[in-house]
Amino acid sequence: MEMLDIATEGEKNVEDKGELMVQAKTEGTENLNKKEEAESNEYSKLQSPSEDIYSEAFYGDTPVKARPGKQTEGNTGLYRAVCIFLTILCLVLLLVIIVLCLKLQTGSTVCPVGEDSTAMDTTITLGPKCSYEQCQDRFPNFQSQRRSCQECPKGWLTFGQWCFYLSTFRLSWDESQRNCSTKGGSLAVISNQRTQRFLTMEGNMKYWIGLRQTGDTWTWVNNTVLRQSYWADVTPEGDCGILSSGNQPVKNWIKAPCQHYLYFICQLKL
Repeated sequence: MEMLDIATEGEKNVEDKGELMVQAKTEGTENLNKKEEAESNEYSKLQSPSEDIYSEAFYGDTPVKARPGKQTEGNTGLYRAVCIFLTILCLVLLLVIIVLCLKLQTGSTVCPVGEDSTAMDTTITLGPKCSYEQCQDRFPNFQSQRRSCQECPKGWLTFGQWCFYLSTFRLSWDESQRNCSTKGGSLAVISNQRTQRFLTMEGNMKYWIGLRQTGDTWTWVNNTVLRQSYWADVTPEGDCGILSSGNQPVKNWIKAPCQHYLYFICQLKL
């Protein structure tokens, strides 16, 4: 009986050990499945992270959270736009500097030799035989950009390419001409409407001008024949011409004997 009981107890122990091994194996399998399932969930979260997840970076000892994805792409686009704008601005400024340098280099400091060498800034196309005076008559609003090495003497008026002197004392016509000659000029020769208007507006007296009658012909002191005149409707007799600045410029020339003492106008070319 004792041997039978021992054998029975041994069989029970073997069965118990077998059950324990099966149970342990089952628990191990369940734990492994749970571990694999947890790892699978973590991998899925990494593949599709939520928009609320922030990546953490460190600047010095302080953690800085930065939003990945759309925020990083937006900052990159903004930086690219700013760089393009600054590049275009630099190119425009460089172009402006080049244009200004070219304009400065084109300016000439050489004094003109004569009238033909003087450049005039105008959009009007002039014929090859058009003089400065003819241009003033045809285009009253024409403004010449004439530059000269010389300037009018002190007390003289500048008008176009001429200097004019309105005397403050009186002489005869011949004495007036000699006085102007000592200054390097002559009595005024009025060859266009602009000069006529200018001298009329500047003066306030009766002045000798460089006009004198020889025979039946009126000529200027430069030996040119009178072509355009501004005689008053009524004028005394005489052989020398006077500009009366107190009247309208269209008709303010009068005649007088050359021996009379009057004020006079000198002219000098620049």
